[in-house]
Amino acid sequence: MIIYHGSVEQVCNPEIREPNHRLDYGVGFYATTSYEQAKRWVQRKMREGKISKGYVNIYEFNEQVMEMLKTISFPTPSEEWVDFVMQNRTEPKFTHDYDIVYGPVANDHVYTAFALYEGHVLSKQALIAELKTYKLVDQYLFHTEQSLNSITFIEAKEIIL
Repeated sequence: MIIYHGSVEQVCNPEIREPNHRLDYGVGFYATTSYEQAKRWVQRKMREGKISKGYVNIYEFNEQVMEMLKTISFPTPSEEWVDFVMQNRTEPKFTHDYDIVYGPVANDHVYTAFALYEGHVLSKQALIAELKTYKLVDQYLFHTEQSLNSITFIEAKEIIL
């Protein structure tokens, strides 16, 4: 399977990096099956950093490895997914022991809905119902060095603003 990672640099050798803020699935290397999602992400980073070019890095993912590693998958928004995302975003000491996490990506619309949930404006059930009306793209988190062995760099496509 082909997966994509948007970055302001070519990432030939993915690695686990500590982010500067809490992310949906925790610490690790994030990728998606959506080229357009990866491109939008890098374009936003380019605008924020006033950088003129970035890259959509393309990888081959040996998804059979998911059967051998500890994984969790959230094919659609669910109560378990909401709880997992909220733990990763809001509990500073929270960590998990999954090698790979798969599920919906929290884009700008999803962030807004989550903010309403965090502010107790939406219930968990209302949040899930709201999210199911969106066309959500996916994301993979490679959380361990062992999981990174399942992806192989193919090429980096240059993106220019």
